[in-house]
Amino acid sequence: MISKLNNYFIGFLLVFTFTLTSCNEDLGETPSSQNLVKEAIFESMKEWYYWNEELPMAINPTEYRSNDDLLYDLMYLQLDRWSYLTTRKAFDRAFTGQNAGHGFGFGLGEDGKLYVSFVYEESPAGRDGWERGWELTKINGKTIEEYRIGSGYNFELGENSPGVTNTFTFKLPDGTTTTRQNTKAEYQANSVLYRDVINAGSKNVGYWVYNSFKVSPGVSPNRSEEVEETLSYFEDEGVDELILDLRYNGGGSVDVAEQIMNALIPAADDEKLMYTNALNRDKRDLNETFQFTKTGSLNLNRLVVITSRGSASASELLINCLRPYMEVVLVGQKTYGKPVGSFPLSQFNQVLSQNEVELVPITFAIANAEGNAAYYDGFPVTIPSVDNPAFNWGDTREANLASALTFIQYGSSAVGARQKVSEDQWQMIDSFSGLAKEFPVY
Repeated sequence: MISKLNNYFIGFLLVFTFTLTSCNEDLGETPSSQNLVKEAIFESMKEWYYWNEELPMAINPTEYRSNDDLLYDLMYLQLDRWSYLTTRKAFDRAFTGQNAGHGFGFGLGEDGKLYVSFVYEESPAGRDGWERGWELTKINGKTIEEYRIGSGYNFELGENSPGVTNTFTFKLPDGTTTTRQNTKAEYQANSVLYRDVINAGSKNVGYWVYNSFKVSPGVSPNRSEEVEETLSYFEDEGVDELILDLRYNGGGSVDVAEQIMNALIPAADDEKLMYTNALNRDKRDLNETFQFTKTGSLNLNRLVVITSRGSASASELLINCLRPYMEVVLVGQKTYGKPVGSFPLSQFNQVLSQNEVELVPITFAIANAEGNAAYYDGFPVTIPSVDNPAFNWGDTREANLASALTFIQYGSSAVGARQKVSEDQWQMIDSFSGLAKEFPVY
């Protein structure tokens, strides 16, 4: 999750360009010593890390085999599950949906079998016609069970770089089988996986499957054109209720989360407090507050959100910020639990920047208008239900969608004890780490 603080800090950095350059003149044009990089990581963590009081006073960079080993040793593991290292290019590409890979996800059905859970339209899988609901039976000639490790899977699909090829065998909903060879390639990922208006009794219910808060490339200020189009669609359709499906949404841009929240907030709560950012004790003068700015004509009294452990970061921010002002009903499974955020630090450190090392540690906590800022265990649901990717998007037989629609039409008593839900079932987000955990896709 990236904050609007990032834009502020870029301006802050420009003011001090001369000072930074002067301080680093002795490093040479491109400092490349691995020890210098490790020292830069440590110094940046001391300055910006949210839990910087937990850091050691000093380090010996020669004791660490890699930058990742150093970062892991510095992380406050009691609460931090998210700090990571990447490159600025990879970071920028991820937050604008510029991917490389097959372009699809997996999910376990209620029958314990593995299904395609989502497909990006312009990805190699999307262009080959893959759909949610296809049962995966083999990868590269091996059965799915052969890839099981403990409660999860290691599918051995190779690096996410163009040219890597894998072969998949599927059982389709009509009972036929198909084997597809698919080659990874670069593609632009869509965030809106599905949208429709469903009639539930006397109500027009908008159903919106939203998968990661991505900024449209080349658009300024930061926003999503997909989001704009989808919100306009629901406004034109005159929806009475909205189901926002975030079950696979691991986070992304806070700018886009704000874009959505500003459209969903009741008009009566325009200009009220959305959230506050709190940095570490040494950066308190940079703490910020953000207010709602109502946009559009949606007039909702409540929001129904479909969640799972794959719902994290900016997804949880949206839930947390809207709750003080409208009823937010969660259907599905408990969310991941990430009440903290990050912004990239290479912009403040010449050594990291010149060595193309992007450090993205936890740098701030987020509180809503009621001060709620400690949901590390995730948000529990109102209506327990389960993801069932055996059914395609919009199929009202799918358990989560069916539960949400039943609640809207008949109330919680009709679905409150509908299903017993296991919280520890493997989900795709469990197979990813670092930057990829925010945007999990194969």
